[in-house]
Amino acid sequence: MGRLPPVWSCFTPSQKHNIILYVWGIMMYKFGLEYFNGAFMTMANERFEQADRYQKMAILTGVNYAAQGLGSIIIAPLVKRYPTRTVLSVGVMVFGFVSAAILVVDAVTGGAIKFNTPNNQTKYGRWNPNLLFPIFTAAGVSYGMIELIRKIIPRDIVGGDVDLLKRMDAMVHVLYEVAGTFAALTSSGLIDKLGYNYSSILSPILFSAAATIWFFIDPERIAIDEEECPSTSSTDEFKKDSNLIDNARKHASTSTAEHPHYHTSILESWFEALRSFAKACYYGAWLCCTHRKFVWLVPSYALGLYAHRYLENGLIPMFSKLVLGESSYAQIIVGGSNAGELLGALSVMLALHIFPTPIPWLRLDALLLNLVWVLPIFPVVRKQVSSAWKLAPCMIPISYGWAGGDCSLSAHIQAILARIEAKDEDVSSLGAVMAFLYIVYLVAYSIISTLMGRYVDARLNALGPSASPQAESAEARSALKLVAGLQFTLISVVILASTFIPKGSKSWNPMKLDGQSFGKGHEHDDDEKPTTEKDSDKGQLQLAVPI
Repeated sequence: MGRLPPVWSCFTPSQKHNIILYVWGIMMYKFGLEYFNGAFMTMANERFEQADRYQKMAILTGVNYAAQGLGSIIIAPLVKRYPTRTVLSVGVMVFGFVSAAILVVDAVTGGAIKFNTPNNQTKYGRWNPNLLFPIFTAAGVSYGMIELIRKIIPRDIVGGDVDLLKRMDAMVHVLYEVAGTFAALTSSGLIDKLGYNYSSILSPILFSAAATIWFFIDPERIAIDEEECPSTSSTDEFKKDSNLIDNARKHASTSTAEHPHYHTSILESWFEALRSFAKACYYGAWLCCTHRKFVWLVPSYALGLYAHRYLENGLIPMFSKLVLGESSYAQIIVGGSNAGELLGALSVMLALHIFPTPIPWLRLDALLLNLVWVLPIFPVVRKQVSSAWKLAPCMIPISYGWAGGDCSLSAHIQAILARIEAKDEDVSSLGAVMAFLYIVYLVAYSIISTLMGRYVDARLNALGPSASPQAESAEARSALKLVAGLQFTLISVVILASTFIPKGSKSWNPMKLDGQSFGKGHEHDDDEKPTTEKDSDKGQLQLAVPI
């Protein structure tokens, strides 16, 4: 066996300094995020009226996801104008204020922390539960802003070296999921001690701490030291990219000096970002719907992501409230799901050269989705936390399959689109396809989850207001056979069928897709060359204006 490549020793001292700060901050951010989301969704599960509870929860989550897309659009022009670390710190600080809003509203309207109440019961303030919609929408905008910057800042820390970026991404992703798993598992304990309305009290503190730590990230300290990192294969490219960063910063300073109105045109930049996003969605739709090479990505990516999100934000809260009898138990079960994501991401990284394409992972994901049938039949004891702990491991293989499929599919999309050039300077092929796939996912989630929630509400309302908890539990299990079991089985069939669309995908573990090799050492297609403008008359794929 060959010696494993260095992971940490390859970074320079200044890079290690910045990576430590970034990882420290991102783990605090993840803890705060899980506490906030867990408290918010469980509180919605408790406070919405039963008549339309799960329809409202589906709409609440869908609006939050749409706001995330808006946040990424809003932040894009700011990243071009200001240092990335500053924008990231301010974005997280804003998220801290948003997460504190519900705490302030509850406190000023008479709410109290659970352990301060005479009967040790949750005491809510006198506020309308529909207030959750604007707060969660604002949280979605903040989250979208931060997620976009998180994809950019590694480039500022280690430069353009592909090997260093992969190693940093791997470390960050693993530690991020570790933090998410522990945060989800401990969130239930906070709810038990503080109540649904105050269990997120640590979120503003953790967000503020993350913002403070990230402010000390200093990309300017990055130095290229060939002696400290001789094993990188892209040193020349790293130097070139670093010089480009310096030149871009100098150009930005010159442009600002020559154009005094530069800082007053942020509204124009936002409008331009919206226009470019709309154009990217249009081009992405054309590319995905007119080429066999890409059409299979629509069900594989969008439906897979929908199933995972609906599992965590729809089915698990529903099961916890109606079957287990405690909304807070949802966070324990979500902790099992997060553990599955961690193991799935690790498996993809370790088996990168064994499974060069995402096809095996997607097929495994499709098959494991059927394990959701455990929800309608899983034996539980109401109000017993042990039942939640027993169910949590069942979520590990389901999310393991999704994480494996998602990680490998994202890398595959970047690989196949890297050699497709766009004639329009406003959009890239990668950005266009990802924008379209995300829009398809949003539409699917908004429509399907709302219909599923309305169906469950109708089944529960038919029992009448005097129905016993046992009757609600039995009705919920019956409804879960459709909204969980049957729905996920259909999604499984669609995803599995889509994996046979690409050319060369009939084998279980194909080495090539559409004539392109993805194994180690293969840089180009067997029957395609990287597309250039000169090749446009040879039928090569390009992101040109659809006719």
